[in-house]
Amino acid sequence: MTLVAGFLPSTAGLHFSNSFAHVPLETVEVPVLRVQVKIGDAANGLCGGMVYTVMDYFAHGQAPPSTTTPPQEGPLYDYLVRRLFESWDIPRGIARYLYLMSPELPDYGQVGGPLGFLSHSRASVMIRDEWPQIRDDLDNNRLAPLGLIKCKSDDPGLLGQNHQVLAYGYDLQGTDLTLHIYDPNAPDDDSATISLSLAGVDRSCQLACTTAPTLYCLFRSHYEPAGPPPDGTPWAPTP
Repeated sequence: MTLVAGFLPSTAGLHFSNSFAHVPLETVEVPVLRVQVKIGDAANGLCGGMVYTVMDYFAHGQAPPSTTTPPQEGPLYDYLVRRLFESWDIPRGIARYLYLMSPELPDYGQVGGPLGFLSHSRASVMIRDEWPQIRDDLDNNRLAPLGLIKCKSDDPGLLGQNHQVLAYGYDLQGTDLTLHIYDPNAPDDDSATISLSLAGVDRSCQLACTTAPTLYCLFRSHYEPAGPPPDGTPWAPTP
């Protein structure tokens, strides 16, 4: 087993779940119209912001706040929202989600139609493109943020059905891979995993996640350090 030293969801993850009230993510003033425009809804989830915030705490050697109640306002909430927007990596990240959601992209095998020149399948993306990057992170003691594709659709309005988690370790038995993850939907759960087969791009990867009933694909998302986040506690992880 390969694990990032000192990281476990129960100690280094946020201790509250990805469950927020119906409040706007941002409120923008429009002076000409003398109105406030509300953008987004926190009730749809802040998973990407939570993942990036956990990475920021860990990078700065800080334990996250001990609170088990999701903040609805204040410095930590504002930080989560900012990191959520940054986790989307607009426009590149959004395009990545939309491409991997496409119903025309097969789970494995060859691609026909207009997508044929871009990639072979979701299996090819995971095995040939994403796993080597994820493994490089984990082998070098770096956390690996993951975007999870949980629906197949051409409707951009369904982007919010996807998810983000954080890989902190892996087991590889032959071609059977298990990723150990922090999932914002399952706080303090050290047993959360994603499993898949790396046996070949011409067959099913048998992708499964202990915290998500439906999962079609995963990719390593782009992370740039920030912070430190508010209300952290100085902390020296145990090697």
